[in-house]
Amino acid sequence: MRVSRRSLAAALAALAVPGASAAPRPEPGAAGAPGRGGAASGEMRGMWVATVTNRDWPSRPGLGADRQRAELTAHLDTAVRARLNTVILQVRPTADALWPSPYEPWSQYLTGTQGTHPGWDPLGTAVEEAHARGLHLHAWFNPYRVALHADPARLAASHPARRNPGWVIPYGGKLYYDPGLPEVRAFVREAMLDAVRRYPVDGVHFDDYFYPYPVAGQTFDDDETYDRHGGAFPDRAAWRRDNVDRLVRETAEGIRAIRPGTCFGISPFGVWRNADVDPRGSDTRAGVQSYDDLHADTRTWAAENWIDYICPQLYWNIGFAVADYAKLLPWWAEVVRGTKTQLYAGEALYKAGDPAQPAAWGDPAELSRHLTLAKRHPQARGHVFFAAREVTADPVGAMARVVADHYGRPAGPPA
Repeated sequence: MRVSRRSLAAALAALAVPGASAAPRPEPGAAGAPGRGGAASGEMRGMWVATVTNRDWPSRPGLGADRQRAELTAHLDTAVRARLNTVILQVRPTADALWPSPYEPWSQYLTGTQGTHPGWDPLGTAVEEAHARGLHLHAWFNPYRVALHADPARLAASHPARRNPGWVIPYGGKLYYDPGLPEVRAFVREAMLDAVRRYPVDGVHFDDYFYPYPVAGQTFDDDETYDRHGGAFPDRAAWRRDNVDRLVRETAEGIRAIRPGTCFGISPFGVWRNADVDPRGSDTRAGVQSYDDLHADTRTWAAENWIDYICPQLYWNIGFAVADYAKLLPWWAEVVRGTKTQLYAGEALYKAGDPAQPAAWGDPAELSRHLTLAKRHPQARGHVFFAAREVTADPVGAMARVVADHYGRPAGPPA
């Protein structure tokens, strides 16, 4: 996801501790060649562009349409300069929309007021401009987050959460849709698939939020929903995981029916379960486990080929004792071995040069070492960097080092 999803990821790293100029435009589909710094066409070289709280884009709410468009295309040009091939744009950050959706209001991160038309079509423009640069555009949706506050009255009057208050659960000072309600799952699925119907997006992307991250001392109050719908399950956790599984499977079916060839990927928290809890788990001691805490059985989604790619957020350095990148990447490679699910590694570019992070992140070569390590595992088919702001600013030159060491030539987007 925190103000943005990755600011929470930084907090989770702490939780895990025990006790604690325009770019030249390539021809669409331009492919690289193997060799030093080169790569075969088809590896993922991605970049997230987060819109929640204006993290990456737009730089602030209320900019005019021309300024918003210019900032967006600047991010696309940055991706081309860095020899990336895919941009993952957040288009539904808080049960809202960055396109003219008949289901949900325009996002407040565009105009400053939820429901106000920004004067242009950001998603439609993003798809067109990305394709003009030879980039793929994946539309990134957050399924269940409604608001980063807990006051329904602050939502647009037309907001579905106000029209259907029984769909909403306040938790941790925020509002969420209840994943256990079949009508909620049907609604959020159709709201997201509207974008797939309207635009030739190359991918649909979910992040790490399903059931919310735990908040100490608080309970996600879905008692009534569990009483109505959970009777066939041995416990609430199994029921919750089934609710998330249903959304994943049904979304995949919808995408394939509406726009065959559009891929579906998910970027979960990087730890499924710790090995001391489950022998199938990773050699980690993370304080959060997606299976148990988010009720997201990410391992099964990949193993069962419900998704086309999985991009775990491996936001730790090589050698980090609690969650070591050098242990997690091979673990995920084994998860996808023999499946049709592609593995891409989510990379914490935002940590590079941050003095609050472990010392390893002060070394501009840390991320480059991640890519070198991944080359030992043929199941690892690329990397996605969080996020656009850091790809542009690159404060300690970590992204420049990745490009110099690994992206010497352009590579066409993954098939």
